[in-house]
Amino acid sequence: MSDTNAAGGSGPEIISPELISLDTDLGTTKEDVIRSLAARLTAAGRASDAAGLVDAALAREAQSATGLPGGIAIPHCRAEAVSSASLGFARLDPKVDFGAPDGPADLVFLIAAPEGAGAEHMKLLSSLARALVRPAFVTSLREASTPDEIVRLVDEVLNPAPKDAPAKAAAATPTPPVSTGKHATEEAPAPTPAERHIVAVTACPTGIAHTYMAADSLVAAGERAGVKVHVETQGSSGSTPLDPSVIAGAAAVIFATDVGVKGRDRFAGKPVVASGVKRAINEPDKMLAEALRASENPAAATVDGTAAAAADSDAGSVGFGTHLRQVLLTGVSYMIPFVAAGGLLIALGFLLGGYEISGPAKDIVLNNSITNLPDGGLATYLGAVLFQIGSLAFSFLVPALAGYIAFAIADRPGIAPGFTAGAVAVFVGAGFIGGLVGGLIAGVVALYIGRIAVPQWLRGLMPVVIIPLFATLVVGALMFIVLGRPLAAITSGLTDWLNGLSGSSAIFLGIILGLMMCFDLGGPVNKAAYAFAVAGLNVNDPATLRIMAAVMAAGMVPPLAMALASTVLRPKLFSEAERENGKAAWLLGSAFISEGAIPFAAADPLRVIPSMMAGGAVTGALIMAFDVTLSAPHGGIFVFFAVGGIGWFLVSLAAGTVVAALAVVGAKEFFRKGPSDAELDPEIVPAAA
Repeated sequence: MSDTNAAGGSGPEIISPELISLDTDLGTTKEDVIRSLAARLTAAGRASDAAGLVDAALAREAQSATGLPGGIAIPHCRAEAVSSASLGFARLDPKVDFGAPDGPADLVFLIAAPEGAGAEHMKLLSSLARALVRPAFVTSLREASTPDEIVRLVDEVLNPAPKDAPAKAAAATPTPPVSTGKHATEEAPAPTPAERHIVAVTACPTGIAHTYMAADSLVAAGERAGVKVHVETQGSSGSTPLDPSVIAGAAAVIFATDVGVKGRDRFAGKPVVASGVKRAINEPDKMLAEALRASENPAAATVDGTAAAAADSDAGSVGFGTHLRQVLLTGVSYMIPFVAAGGLLIALGFLLGGYEISGPAKDIVLNNSITNLPDGGLATYLGAVLFQIGSLAFSFLVPALAGYIAFAIADRPGIAPGFTAGAVAVFVGAGFIGGLVGGLIAGVVALYIGRIAVPQWLRGLMPVVIIPLFATLVVGALMFIVLGRPLAAITSGLTDWLNGLSGSSAIFLGIILGLMMCFDLGGPVNKAAYAFAVAGLNVNDPATLRIMAAVMAAGMVPPLAMALASTVLRPKLFSEAERENGKAAWLLGSAFISEGAIPFAAADPLRVIPSMMAGGAVTGALIMAFDVTLSAPHGGIFVFFAVGGIGWFLVSLAAGTVVAALAVVGAKEFFRKGPSDAELDPEIVPAAA
């Protein structure tokens, strides 16, 4: 390869001989292989920190396996530790399991991109991933005898010879079959009405490899079946949306994604087959056949991981449970900004006007002004204004939850019926539970109305008029006539039960909430506990204020505990990247951002997560035992003015933080994973070793 990188500027080559290991034993696990390749990249100056690169690659592995059929694995990541886009390659003997459905891998590419990698570099890395679906290229990798030959093979994939180059240059690598299917990025011409074609969208969380491999696999399957497949790749190297005329004329749609489809409403009214992105790589012919059957019988289509997708959960499909979790998390994620903005404004209103402002705030705002101050003066007036703004923002909590749950199921046509369902839930007193149920119903109804076959001329009205109108009518009627009162009764009963908790019962609830907040550090269990506390928050109800205090204090424990352990108690047990993360975790924990502990948990979940849960349980129990209250739903140390019993709050938080920090230090000290731990710092190796 030349001294100019493949992206067109000066800089290191994407791959070079020192990044290649042929026919070697790199260990028995994928972690061993990734560590070895990361060490090569770091030694070659491609990364500043091997441990940081390993952590990022293993975090991606935790999302879904990177093993592919045919003995191939493509661990990949984007990380701050990576200084330039690079490829590490190993031909393994013996093979190592990377989770492929047909067995372990002997060809492994570690694809490493900088956190802010440019589009050109991402296109190069995706070109390599696409080449790995070509049997001839894979065979040439197995037959290569030297690292230089591997470099040449990869270079010819990343920098293909011009069309007018000599024949011998074009023959240097086996020629892949010419594709008659077109990707969106190739500016496929709109098909004629007589052509039967399928459109597809592929996307994976990282957007480096699987996105493009799935696209090429589907196109190749279309070539074998005599059907054109037009693919929109929603990946890191950019995406050109499919031409609307191509979508309009498509017989069916394939969604091969592990993340949400951007612009899903463009495909309204089309039969859809959906799965995880890996299924399109492993079984493209089967997915194409399902899409063709769906085009003839739309009722047989699968949507968002049901039916055929569920049958292939091991291959990365989106099963019902996973999809339900994604849907609920979407609703909660969109709800949180309303909680943060509204809750903090309410807390500031209390700070200025006192807790008694909650009653007369509306009248004060309507009947007074900056030049006509109420009793109590400027502070009372501004407190009432802030409280009223916060209350209005907070009132969108349940409608936003329901609206974006419906959005996650049915895309934009689900928003209006979802918000309406949430508003009805508030009106009838069904609260948070009513929002969850109403959002799910609204999304499902909107989704199924959108699947009704309608004439071509009516399709344009479906997502903006027909679906929102009838879905809103159906879910509104159900909530008012059938579900509203039972859900309100459940909510009322739950509230009464919480108000009656005292003594050991309250402490037990605190333990449960503490465990939930620390279990997945911002994941669905954490969000469920948080949403439960926020939805019930009522300044006139001490039980809800204790629950809010327990949830926020326990949620602060993980980042603070990892900061304490990695920067104060035992820094040598942690990698350099983790020590740097620990410094930032002090602030993140203080601000009640549990996600600050994710880098530690992703690298070592079996020792970090149980330790955090132990600390969270201690904090939750103590908050309940000491009757600590909290009137603000977010903010950490920045809303200490809203804490009732601030001294006991700090004691509870400190106790849980210390317990969690000592537990994780003990787990790392006495329950080592193996020799790989010693790579973090030579000083942690026992003297006897």
